[in-house]
Amino acid sequence: MHPKAAELADAIAATGWGCVDTFLVDAELEPLVHSARALQSTSRFRPAGIGRGPRRQVVPGLRGDSICWLDADRQGGAIATVFARMDALRLLLNERLYLGLFDYEAHFAIYPPGARYARHLDQHRGESARVLSAVLYLNTGWQPDDGGALRLYVDADRRVDLAPEGGRLVVFLSERFEHEVLPAARERLALTGWFRHRG
Repeated sequence: MHPKAAELADAIAATGWGCVDTFLVDAELEPLVHSARALQSTSRFRPAGIGRGPRRQVVPGLRGDSICWLDADRQGGAIATVFARMDALRLLLNERLYLGLFDYEAHFAIYPPGARYARHLDQHRGESARVLSAVLYLNTGWQPDDGGALRLYVDADRRVDLAPEGGRLVVFLSERFEHEVLPAARERLALTGWFRHRG
């Protein structure tokens, strides 16, 4: 079990969200970034959309990233390793918080410089499968002036900006917290996923 998993579970229990650094260390980030670049070089990434099904549309002014959905069983390597770590976290969260999390889905997301994702909820309208959103950042050497923070609206009067520093994991209740991705001065890479229940 990751040494910071219990800290994350306690934070979610107390506030509905949590953030831990060094969920991955630099030596673990490198092969994961390499996997993302390999998929990018074979044109596996597609412009991300908003909405689902017939309502889905690509609106770069609202969401400017490109994504590549992942299948750990097919892709193996560093991707399978991080999926295994996330599954161990899923089991701990179920044990500590009784969330009934059944599985984990994820994609790589690449934001070019200047791209953003406007304020939104991760829960699709009329659906409730996504319980927890989990964003794992893969950006090494990120500086404060690079921007690109995840802005989490924690209540009506308070927001928290979380820089996308490599190895940092942010987890929050999908149906509760609106959030946005602020523009960055450099490319921004993340592995974005959701812990889901059977609903």
